[in-house]
Amino acid sequence: MLERPGQSVPSGEYTIHGNGKSINDKIFVSDPLDNERREKVKEAMLHAWNSYEKYAWGQDELQPQSKNGVNSFGGLGATILDSLDTLYIMGLKDQFEKAREWVANSLDFNKNYEASVFETTIRVVGGLLSAYDLSGDSLFLEKARDIGDRLLPAWNTPTGIPYNRINLAHGNPHNFGWAGGDSILADSGTEQLEFIVLSQRSGDLKYQQKVENVISQFQKSFPSDGLLSIYINPNSGTSSRSQVTFGAMGDSFYEYLLKVWVQGNKTGSVKHYREMWETSMKGLQSLVRKSTPSSFTYLCEKNGDYLSDKMDELACFAPGMLALGSSGYDSESAKKTLLLAEELAWTCYNFYQTTPTKLAGENYFFHEGQDMHVGTSWNILRPETIESLMYLWRITGNKTYKEWGWNIFQAFEKNSRIDSGYVGLKDVNTGTKDNMMQSFFLAETLKYLYLLFSPPSLISLDEWVFNTEAHPLRIVTRSNKGENQTTSIAQSLPNHPNKFLGRKQGGA
Repeated sequence: MLERPGQSVPSGEYTIHGNGKSINDKIFVSDPLDNERREKVKEAMLHAWNSYEKYAWGQDELQPQSKNGVNSFGGLGATILDSLDTLYIMGLKDQFEKAREWVANSLDFNKNYEASVFETTIRVVGGLLSAYDLSGDSLFLEKARDIGDRLLPAWNTPTGIPYNRINLAHGNPHNFGWAGGDSILADSGTEQLEFIVLSQRSGDLKYQQKVENVISQFQKSFPSDGLLSIYINPNSGTSSRSQVTFGAMGDSFYEYLLKVWVQGNKTGSVKHYREMWETSMKGLQSLVRKSTPSSFTYLCEKNGDYLSDKMDELACFAPGMLALGSSGYDSESAKKTLLLAEELAWTCYNFYQTTPTKLAGENYFFHEGQDMHVGTSWNILRPETIESLMYLWRITGNKTYKEWGWNIFQAFEKNSRIDSGYVGLKDVNTGTKDNMMQSFFLAETLKYLYLLFSPPSLISLDEWVFNTEAHPLRIVTRSNKGENQTTSIAQSLPNHPNKFLGRKQGGA
C-alpha cells in the first residue's frame, strides 16, 4: 500500500503557491508518464462514448450488458449532455460535433416527465452552460435557458425554498412522497452556481434571484455550527428532523457555499457565502473522528445528539472541497484545513484499497478496533475520491495523489470495463457486475482522471469552477452594483477560443 502523502515535493518539477493556491503552471514540466496515462484515460472515454453511441444513442444512459439504453432522466439524452465538456476538453472534435448536432436537432424538453430539479440542474443546465463557456456556441445557452425556464416554477413556494420535482411539460412542482412533504437540503441548495451563471450569460436576473433567495432564507436561521438538517419544510423554512450528513442528501449544499464564492471571484458581494461555508466547516470539525487501530480520519453522520460512525463514499468530495477552500483562511488555519483534507483523502483512498476488487463500496462503517468495513457494497462508478485527488494534486503538487488515482483507474479497467462499455459492481467483494453505465462516469470520473494527469493550465482553478457534476464554469468577478450587473457580465465574458483544447496545454 502506498504511503501517506507528505509535504515534500520533488525538486525541479514544479513550484507550489502557499496556502492552498494551485500550482504555478508557467513552469510546469510535462511528464511523459502523465502523457501516457492521460491518453489511456482518453481511450477509456472513447470506449465509453462509442459504446453509448452504438447501443443507446439519444437515450439517457447505456445498459452495457444488455446493450440497450434506458431513459432514467425523462429521455433528455443525459449522457450526451453530461459528456459535451469532457469531449471538448479531451479534444474529441468529431464526437463533440455529433453531440452538438443531436442537441440542435433532437433535444426536446417538452416532456411529460416528473424531473428532479437537482439532477436536471446539475447535469442538463450545468452541462449546457459548460459547453457554452468552452465553445462559445450560443446553441447551448439557448437550450440552457429553455430548461431553466421550465424548472423555475419549482421555486414558487412561501419561502422560496424549492420543491424538488417538477413536470417539464406542465409545471406542477411538488416534493418526493418519501420525504413527507419536505424538501431535501442538497436538492434545494445546489442550483446556485448554474442559475447564477445562467443569469450572467443571458443578462436575465430572474434565475439568480430565485436561487440566491434560498441562501437568504437559510441565513435567517443559520445554526451556529452551520450544519443543516437534510429535511427542510418549503413552507416554513424549518425542519422537525435533525439529520446531518456530508454524504447523500446533504453533501453538495456545503460544496456550493464555497463554489459560489469562488465563481464570483471571492469579492465582497459573495462574501456571505464564504462566511456561511466557514461556519459549516466548524461544524464539520465536530463530526471528525479517527478509527482504531489505524487512525483513519472519517466524518460521522448526526441525528439529533447521536453520532453514527458511518461515512458515504459520496462524502469523499469533502477533501477536495477543503483543499479548494483552504486558500481563503489565514496561514495557520489554511495548513490545518489542508491537513484535514489530506487525512480524509487517505481514508477515501483506502475505501478502495481495502476491498478485493480495489473499488470502493457505497458506504463504510467504523467500529472500535476494526477500522473500516464496507456497509452497502455496490460501486456505481462514482467520482468523488478521484475529484478530491485532482484538487489535492493541483493544490499541493504531491505526485502521490496521481499514483492513487492511477491505481483506482486500473481497478475500473480491470473490474468495470466490458466490450460494450463500463458497468458498476453489485458487490465490490465478489466483483459481480451490474448493468448500468452512469452518465456521471463520463461527466466526472473520467474527466477528473484526465485532469489529474494533465498540466494544471488545462481548466485552471484560477479561471474555472466545477459544478457538482464536474461541469467547468468560468469565474466572473461579482461586484456590489446589484441588478444591473448581469448585462455587463454577459457582454464582457472572455473571448471564446472556438478551438479544441490540445493534448498538452489546452490550446492548439
